[in-house]
Amino acid sequence: MSIGTFPDLMIRDLHIDDRPRERLIKQGPQSLSNQELIAILLRTGTKQESVLSLANRVLNYFEKLHELKHATLEEIVSIKGIGQAKAVQLLAAIELGRRLSQKQMDSRFTIRSPKDAASFLMPEIGSLQQEHFVALYLNVKNQVIHKQTIFIGSLNSSIVHPREIFKEAVKRSAASIICAHNHPSGNATPSPEDIEVTKRLQEAGFIIGIELIDHVIIGDHQYVSLKEQGYI
Repeated sequence: MSIGTFPDLMIRDLHIDDRPRERLIKQGPQSLSNQELIAILLRTGTKQESVLSLANRVLNYFEKLHELKHATLEEIVSIKGIGQAKAVQLLAAIELGRRLSQKQMDSRFTIRSPKDAASFLMPEIGSLQQEHFVALYLNVKNQVIHKQTIFIGSLNSSIVHPREIFKEAVKRSAASIICAHNHPSGNATPSPEDIEVTKRLQEAGFIIGIELIDHVIIGDHQYVSLKEQGYI
């Protein structure tokens, strides 16, 4: 039986083996689709629409699943059939997932390659609509001991001042740093400004004695390492 063929089918009318909650209990959460997971959070549909159909409209509204993590209460309640209570349930689940993910990533994550740095930061800044410039402070074992957003906005060499970045490095007794920022366009190709900022930070690090290991640009499921590109 295809759920899409019967849009007004209620979840209680489904065969028990097709119900998301029952399948989660029997097969685990990893067996469910995004639509089914959202349906469980929403719990119920409306008189005119099943909870699975409602969950599908939530996914369609945000186009890409990762866009849902930036959803606001106002955006969610604007979807027909979603009241404040359902919207709050979704937002709470999204925030809990974000905190669990970040906690796992922040537990002395070791960076051995540009890919590691990109993997560490992509979930947080990869889909942001504004540029975020972030510094990772590492110990002698290349473990992340601190992460700090230096500024938000378009990259400009006059804004990204080495003083702000290396002040925190000295305070944390960091052995080295990695800088990163996202390109909201999704294209991770470095701009002339990116290259200029990188060279200034590298020179400052050399003087202070705290190495700039890399500057990683995060795009839409892609990244570019300025070290791999030969700029560091």
